[in-house]
Amino acid sequence: MKLIITEKPSVAREFAKVLNVKTNNKGAYLESDEWIITWCVGHLVTMSYPEKYDEKLKWWRLDTLPFLPKEYKYEVIERVQKQFDVVKSLLQREDLTEIYNAGDSGREGEYIQRLVFMMAKPNPNAKLKRVWIDSQTEEEILRGIREAKDMSEYDSISDSAYLRAKEDYLIGINFSRLLTIIYGKRMASKINEEKATISVGRVMTCVLGMVVSREREIKNFVKTKYYKVLGEFGNEEGSFKAEWKVNEKSKLFESPLLYNESGFKKEDVAKKFITSLIGKDAVVGELKKSKQKENPPLLFNLAEIQNECTKRFKIKPDETLDIIQNLYEKKLVTYPRTDARVLSTAVAKEINKNLSGLAKNFKDEEIQGYLHKMMDEKYSTNLIKTKYVNDSKVTDHYAIIPTGQGFESYNSLSDLQKEVYKVITRRFLAIFYPPAEYNKINVTVKIEDETFIASERICTKRGYLDVLKPEKHSKVSTANEKKVENSDENAEENSIEILKNLKKGGRLAVKNFELKDAETSPPPRYNSGSIILAMENAGKLIEDEELREQIKGAGIGTAATRGEIIKKLEKIQYIQINSKTQIITPTVKGEAVYDVVNLSMPDMLNPKLTASWEKGLEMVAKKEIEPYVFMEKLEKFINSKFEKLVIKV
Repeated sequence: MKLIITEKPSVAREFAKVLNVKTNNKGAYLESDEWIITWCVGHLVTMSYPEKYDEKLKWWRLDTLPFLPKEYKYEVIERVQKQFDVVKSLLQREDLTEIYNAGDSGREGEYIQRLVFMMAKPNPNAKLKRVWIDSQTEEEILRGIREAKDMSEYDSISDSAYLRAKEDYLIGINFSRLLTIIYGKRMASKINEEKATISVGRVMTCVLGMVVSREREIKNFVKTKYYKVLGEFGNEEGSFKAEWKVNEKSKLFESPLLYNESGFKKEDVAKKFITSLIGKDAVVGELKKSKQKENPPLLFNLAEIQNECTKRFKIKPDETLDIIQNLYEKKLVTYPRTDARVLSTAVAKEINKNLSGLAKNFKDEEIQGYLHKMMDEKYSTNLIKTKYVNDSKVTDHYAIIPTGQGFESYNSLSDLQKEVYKVITRRFLAIFYPPAEYNKINVTVKIEDETFIASERICTKRGYLDVLKPEKHSKVSTANEKKVENSDENAEENSIEILKNLKKGGRLAVKNFELKDAETSPPPRYNSGSIILAMENAGKLIEDEELREQIKGAGIGTAATRGEIIKKLEKIQYIQINSKTQIITPTVKGEAVYDVVNLSMPDMLNPKLTASWEKGLEMVAKKEIEPYVFMEKLEKFINSKFEKLVIKV
């Protein structure tokens, strides 16, 4: 007999359909002549609390810290004991020849299953294999079983998973207890409560630090007003506006009267400057014309789609993950918990299957329109040697894309689930479309040694924007909104036509000078989507998508855990999230905890430290360092912090 263990019942049912396993045994497992299929229900096993090591550890006392066990204890979670017993009895069956670990294909999924195997002690004569799949389509499940590797080949991922759990456990227990003992009373008085517990976490505290730091930066921000000078220049064809900018020949070069290269500190100085230009000739200086191409964006990973759904639908990251997990289990999309935004070469070679499935089976007028245009215009579907295929940037899984299957369950989805599916599908189809093309003109206007600059860009070929344009506008637009959009487009076209016909050295009429008020602005608050991107990029909120991809390294947390971290911070009332805008602000309690950590162990608030730990776990997974090296460094870090902090007691 062969046994398959999945992470949850719904996944087990998909395996059962593919393998034609129909006999249901008391709702706990499925069986046929060849296969047994059972499941976990998420975590069945967890790490034991300190009091299971020693009753004295139930009380938070300084003389029992730091808590660094030599051997770790684990226990079955009481509410799922029954299912664990079923899985254990099946794992120990003497007639088993092969056992397939078909848990979620990622570090956390590996951890869930390894804990069960560790506690249940499977039949030692059975071969242990690992099924690693990217979707739940029939072909992918069969491939996963057919190509299942010896489970030992995933030992390094398992090591990394165990270390991640131990790290979170040790930091959470030791520093939550220590800081509560030292600062608990002080914090309680600050938040007007009888007593206060200070919860500290490896990732959680760092993210709280990001939120509080940003909030204080905003509150302490002092707006600075400055003044810009615009000139309106023209000829018989019309006029255009250009902005003054200092240059080396300008009489104001390096002047203390300027706020920046194009702004004056004081209004009266700017007005005097304008007066000095009146009546003087204006001529065309440099004239640069260029054509630009803008490629479709990369595909979605989990962080990017979570950010997109927060912006578009005002939902939290964990809600987005739940939706995409549901789409994954219904075979509609590929594996969601991925950091990659590209495809593997192997997948790219078979991508026509995904497109064909969408074309034949997805009865959606909008998506069918995009597919028909692809066929009518004969757009290439060969992605090899494009930026959308890169094996070096695919670790556990490739980007999230539609499978082209699963449409029998599409109508049962909620409206929001359907919309999220279409967002993923549009991003996927966009990569087959040509770049958007633009004409850009830069013009400098000279008045003696002073320079005014005008720049215009107009789209000449929409390319992939035909697919992604709906993402920038609401479905419902008023007539007035459309008029404004068209008016803006016409103004741009008129302006660029005038600029196109200018000639270097040509004289221009000075129509008017205008003083424009400007002021500095504070950084924006995080929302529940943008903070996920900031976590992925080790604390940096980078708006530019291409730059984000270039500098991406070890982030804070993982694709699988970031949404849960935000959820936990909200649950313990360290942050609050506006349900309508998804804007995140710290609570009074959250700020008090931040102050305690900042006073006692400020490096815990530093994204670089948290990211370096994540990098270390990644190095263990890649077999670049041994697990014991990571553990030694972790224990050394904890001991060194205690040596410094206990002095304050």
